[in-house]
Order: sequence, then C-alpha cells, then structure tokens
Amino acid sequence: QVQLVESGGEVVQAGGSLRLSCKASGSIFRIIARGWYRQAPGKQRELVATINAGGGINYADFAQGRFTISRANAENMVYLQMNSLQPEDTAVYYCNTRTYTDPQFWDDYWGQGTQVTVSS
Repeated sequence: QVQLVESGGEVVQAGGSLRLSCKASGSIFRIIARGWYRQAPGKQRELVATINAGGGINYADFAQGRFTISRANAENMVYLQMNSLQPEDTAVYYCNTRTYTDPQFWDDYWGQGTQVTVSS
C-alpha cells in the first residue's frame, strides 16, 4: 500500500498563484514517475504535468509557461506551482505516483484530491 497526502488547494482570484504539495509514503521500492492531474465539473480527468525518474518533465498545453512541477526526492515530495490562474483552471487536482512496491510489481496510486477554485 502506498499513501499520498496532498494539500494546497484554495479559493484564489484570477491572476493569483497557488502551490500544491504531495507526499508519498508506504511500500515504495522505486518510483517510476510522479504527476498532477485535474478534473473540472462535467469534464474528464486530464493530465497537468508529469516528472519521471530521470527528471524529464511533460506539461499539458494549458499548463506550459504558467505551471511548474518539481520534486524533493529524499522526502518523496512533489509540488505544482501554479501562476496566472484563470477561472478555467477551477478543478479538483489529484496527485499521482507510479512506483514499484517490490522489484517486479508497479502500480499507480492517487491522492484524495484538492479543490482549486479561481474566481473572476
């Protein structure tokens, strides 16, 4: 079992910034990748940003230039810095970790979600 604890979601005005945090714990043998996803009302969950074990980063088009994903490996932390927030960014944001729990098994694990609301 792997547990993810995330925080940082708030109500913020358009143009403002937020920093989301997520800590992974439990049966972590070797992390493959970490990421952030979001789900807006009436829409499918979508990728925001990912960072792999080698440090390679992938951003969704809407996040490029505004959002920054980073990590602190020793603490199993991953962060999402969000700047220039717009009402369209309103969504529940989910932390993801893809990790081996032993030398031969890996799986995806998800946080509980944190609500980000951007007001106009």
